[in-house]
Amino acid sequence: MLKPRLDTTLIQAQGVVRFTPNTSSAQNSTSHTEAWQRTCRRLRAEVGEDVFNSWFGRLELDEVTEDTARLSVPTKFLKSWIQSHYTDRIIAALASEIPVIASLAISVRSSGRSVAARPVEAPVPLRFEESSARPSPSPFAAPATLSFRRDNDSAPRDAKHLDAEALGGSPLDRRLTFSSFLVGRSNQLAHAAAQRVAQAPASEVPLYNPLYIHASVGLGKTHLIQAIAHCASDTGRRVIYLTAEKFMYGFVSALKAQTAIAFKEKLRAIDVLVIDDVQFLQGKSIQQEFCHTLNALIDAGRQIIIASDRPPSDLESLDERVRSRLAGGLCVEMGALDEALRVKILETRIAAARISQPTFEVPPAVVSLVAMSIQTNGRDLDGAVNRLLAHVTLTGAPLTVETAEIAIRDLVRTREPKRVKIEDIQKLVATHFNVSRADILSSRRTATVVRPRQIAMYLAKVLTLRSLPEIGRRFGGRDHTTVLHAVRKIEGLSNKDGQLSEELELLKRMLMD
Repeated sequence: MLKPRLDTTLIQAQGVVRFTPNTSSAQNSTSHTEAWQRTCRRLRAEVGEDVFNSWFGRLELDEVTEDTARLSVPTKFLKSWIQSHYTDRIIAALASEIPVIASLAISVRSSGRSVAARPVEAPVPLRFEESSARPSPSPFAAPATLSFRRDNDSAPRDAKHLDAEALGGSPLDRRLTFSSFLVGRSNQLAHAAAQRVAQAPASEVPLYNPLYIHASVGLGKTHLIQAIAHCASDTGRRVIYLTAEKFMYGFVSALKAQTAIAFKEKLRAIDVLVIDDVQFLQGKSIQQEFCHTLNALIDAGRQIIIASDRPPSDLESLDERVRSRLAGGLCVEMGALDEALRVKILETRIAAARISQPTFEVPPAVVSLVAMSIQTNGRDLDGAVNRLLAHVTLTGAPLTVETAEIAIRDLVRTREPKRVKIEDIQKLVATHFNVSRADILSSRRTATVVRPRQIAMYLAKVLTLRSLPEIGRRFGGRDHTTVLHAVRKIEGLSNKDGQLSEELELLKRMLMD
């Protein structure tokens, strides 16, 4: 009699751990799943939060057969990087939980299936190959009037981008231009700076270099930097657009192929370098090369545009020299979408959807409701229009405020808590205790400075996601054990001292408001 196939899915903070072994023993599968959970926790502790999320967060255990652990990842680049840099570490961590493990087989998940896995017992050379799969465009995709849409791979390519492709650049989306970018109070400064940079003559020394644009997800920063790339390319300048992942892939490929010098020469021969999602840049040697490239291009009077989800000072995983170089230009933040801009985006999306569905009508009251209810980002607004369109086309019923509320209720989110910065904690604590921020960061050991410093470290641990070593580095380069001592000290005192406990709660409220 055949036993049923066990399919267990476990959701964890570090990602989805999926274990679907084709084995007759449910007990073994459960033990392997638990062993993989412990392995992930061990790896997280060894490499740190940022590195773990970047390289191990989407790594899944599929099954264990004999002495081989079969893992899977979503991309070939991730597979190659893990094989080249982390195979030994994963085997060691996993073998400590499952002693029989002696090798790994890493495969790529693709459309629900994985390509053939190849067991490895030691790091293997990278195989530099690109996936031929291209995501199909959304059935509700709008023409060039659409803003805040990121779909790089589905856009057609024309002749002016061939040079960028030859240099290893990422493809540009033809829809992401200045003409399709919607401007409001929250992005007006970034838009003006981007246009100034894009339209500057090639012979002119860059005024803002690098131009650093940062914003949360879905607020249009990729749209804006791709618009710069399009406009600069139209003026005849040599432009290359790269994601951080593409830059890392190109650099590692060049090292493996022993063409690193040619890779550097190609990058430094361009006029405009555009880098997206720089927060994902990992690896000491890659960051060093990135810093050398920045220095060489800036010294040569070439324009650099960088996009990230946070300001340079908050890029803890980047080398201090890189952060300093990025902060030396013009840093512009694109804030949250104001209501007028949200209405404008909705009207644009509705007009685009009406091209394929002429009967799609959205009353002004519904537009106002959606704009007031969804305040997160442009992608959620796109999703709201899609839900309204589905309601009209699938049910045939007219849109009302009541039906719209039901259609978009899964997109209405409670307000996310404010993101607290370590610098803000240091400034507030210094002001509250009448000392300077420099005193808190100094090596002074007087009681008037030590207590505020310990309180600031405690608040940094409680209110931010930074690790102890990161907090120590931000407090004058202190060791993580010093931070741990401060946290435990303040926790112990607050449990005994009611006045200190109230003082800590007051500081927390001031930082979170």
